[in-house]
Amino acid sequence: MPESLHQLIDATIEHLETLKERGVRYLPVSSETAAALATPAPTGKLPQTATKGRSTEAVPTPSAVTASGPAPVQPRPAPIPSRESVAKQQAIAELRDRALQCVKCPNLASSRKNVVFGVGSIDAEIMFVGEAPGADEDEQGEPFVGKAGQLLTKIIQTMGLDRDRVYIANIIKCRPDTPGQSAGNRKPRPEEMQTCIPYLHAEIDLIQPKVLVALGATAVEGLLGKVEGITRLRGNWKTYRNIPLMPTYHPAYLLRNQAMSEKRRVWEDMLQVMERIGMSITEKQRNYFLS
Repeated sequence: MPESLHQLIDATIEHLETLKERGVRYLPVSSETAAALATPAPTGKLPQTATKGRSTEAVPTPSAVTASGPAPVQPRPAPIPSRESVAKQQAIAELRDRALQCVKCPNLASSRKNVVFGVGSIDAEIMFVGEAPGADEDEQGEPFVGKAGQLLTKIIQTMGLDRDRVYIANIIKCRPDTPGQSAGNRKPRPEEMQTCIPYLHAEIDLIQPKVLVALGATAVEGLLGKVEGITRLRGNWKTYRNIPLMPTYHPAYLLRNQAMSEKRRVWEDMLQVMERIGMSITEKQRNYFLS
């Protein structure tokens, strides 16, 4: 590889590390750039001699290597994303960029540390929707990273998935402000949810998950309006934007209530979700939290 290319790569990595230290987590990429990055580099013939200033011994050609031993195993080229996938990535990036600059709720914009946009696979079959970022999420700029988020991750893993294969978002993208309080969270107000929910609608429309999972009463209220209490509603399928919606308890509830019966209820809801999208369920999974 030419020395100039090595220097360019090192400079790029150093620049990205600097941005990361400043708290930058994402960079917008145009559809043309994304397509270019996804295109395999052209392969040319190996030069027969090294570059000036280095050893002038002949570089073995592929045929010479084959003649003296087994041919080396060539790595499979990375799959080239379809135009639809590239367009989807670009649309999500542009939507996220708009959300990061949003100041429609002045009180939230002035008190937040980070806008907490959704994360995960843009091709996810399951999309989890919570209510609002807490202190940990506001600090890191990612949804469900606190204790409740860690429990949600365990639930996802027990389903046989991981966070990178689902999509996780909230009704609102900013932590609700708590003036006069040094700690604690508050429920987002109806007008805050109404102002912010177009971002979530756009995420849902772009990702088109097979199932939505509403985590907790506030998420259900933000999606469906004031309905029955979450205790009666959980485990019963609803529909939102023509997508099946499963209401269930928020992971924070399970942290407060450690009863096996409550954990089993949430798990039964997840079993319904798995069945709905055609996932195979093991006997061990079916028997979790059964005494």
